[in-house]
This record gives sequence, structure tokens and C-alpha cells, in this order.
Amino acid sequence: MTEREDFKKLLKENGLKVTKQRLRVLEAIASCPEEHLTAEEIFALVKAEFPDIGLATVYRTIQRLNELHLIDKVNFDDGFARYEMGNTAEQKHHHHHLICMKCGMVISFQEDLLEELEEKIAGTAGFYVVNHEVKLYGYCKKCGGNLIEEKRKQ
Repeated sequence: MTEREDFKKLLKENGLKVTKQRLRVLEAIASCPEEHLTAEEIFALVKAEFPDIGLATVYRTIQRLNELHLIDKVNFDDGFARYEMGNTAEQKHHHHHLICMKCGMVISFQEDLLEELEEKIAGTAGFYVVNHEVKLYGYCKKCGGNLIEEKRKQ
């Protein structure tokens, strides 16, 4: 099954009409898995194939896809709402983000280290965690230089 067929199925399963615009928005976001695109960046990618599409259509499509958790809205405190593909059935939680405070680079971090904490919360507080979002701020290798080495020596 192709990615486009997967997206068609996803839209239908969520009660949405399959349109070229919706498919193209999903494809645009999926085509940049390591990036976190703004609505305007998604619009530019979609407009290349559909020159007549309006920004408002892209915004409405993004909003609806986000409401259905087909895509996720992320905020890196830079004044922009950004979007990425939503969780797949195999993923229990979102991946996490490492954000460089100097250059603004964002690195996705896939490992989930909070499962033990979630189990403890469930046992002690009677609260079942279904999701979480973690953003860690620091410096990438390029900007941090030898900060990691210096930290290890301490």
C-alpha cells in the first residue's frame, strides 16, 4: 500500500471526505519528517502542486487534521505553531524534542524514558497518563562546543 493510499484510508476512517488538498497537506508534512513545518511552509509546499489553493483552506485543513490527531501541533516557544505527523498505532507517546537555545535547531528524540514515572503516578496518585510532551532546552554540538566534555569532568 502506498503512502497516499494509507492517507486516504486514514481520512476515511476519521469520517473525512478524501480531497486532493487534504491528501497533499498530509503528504507535505510527511515529506519532511525531521522538520516541524509552520502553516505557511505547508501552504508553500501544497501551493506548488495546487496553485489555486488558498491559505485559509490550508489552515482549516491543518486545524481539522490536528483535531483528529492525524497531525500534531508543537510549540517551541519561537512564536510559531508547527506541525508534524501524529502518532501511529505503534507509538505509545509522542517523541520528544531537544531545542538548541543558540541556533534554534530542533532534534527529535524517540526514546521514552518516562514509563517508570507514569507507572508510579498510576499506582500512587491513581492517575493514568495517556500522553506527555517533553521539550529539553540546551545547546547542540555545534553551539555547545565542548560543554558536554566540561560537564563530564565536573
